[in-house]
Amino acid sequence: MPEKLSVLITGATGVAGSGVLAACLNHPEVEKVSSLTRKSTGIKNEKLHEIIHADFLDYSKIENQLSGHNACFWCLGTPILKIRKEEDYHRVTYEFTMEAAKVLEKLNPGMVFCYLSAMGSDETQNSRMMAVRIKGKAESGLGNYNFKLFKFRPGLINPVKGHKGGAAMAKLIYPFIKNSQKYCVEAEEMGVAMINAALFGSEKKNLENRDIRKLAKSKK
Repeated sequence: MPEKLSVLITGATGVAGSGVLAACLNHPEVEKVSSLTRKSTGIKNEKLHEIIHADFLDYSKIENQLSGHNACFWCLGTPILKIRKEEDYHRVTYEFTMEAAKVLEKLNPGMVFCYLSAMGSDETQNSRMMAVRIKGKAESGLGNYNFKLFKFRPGLINPVKGHKGGAAMAKLIYPFIKNSQKYCVEAEEMGVAMINAALFGSEKKNLENRDIRKLAKSKK
């Protein structure tokens, strides 16, 4: 059995990140969870340590809290409908991630880095769709760091029970496609898949919806 996990999570209050956080807090092989976030999750758990931080382009003030992790589950992001300007989406999706990667590589070399990307992500950056092009740029950029990198590319993500986030249209559609292996995943299911990737690895480095569901069921 691999060593137990000490996980750093970003985006833990979001639709995806809240499910990943729940999976980590419930998993016996995760012994510590640090949540890097702008606001508290409101969750009280002996495993959980919250790092409240506002500036995701400058981590100098909290570096001492970012060391000692062997896995990072990067779920920080923003719905494309909330940010219309490309430079704003680029800052959140690419610049925030790259600045963190520099610090984490220095403090935790060789850590497992599970990056929450998106279905259709384009590492060639040739797509006319802004979101998948910039997500692809972030995927490509992370490949330059000394991480064991896994890129998660879910489609529709169903939030954990009680989470109020997520687009209204997605919530209407999900019941009709929830059994599809191709288009959707459960948020907590994706968290289990990330944990399994950190514990056991994965033959695939680019994980689509079907791959995420399969990895979540892995019992290696």
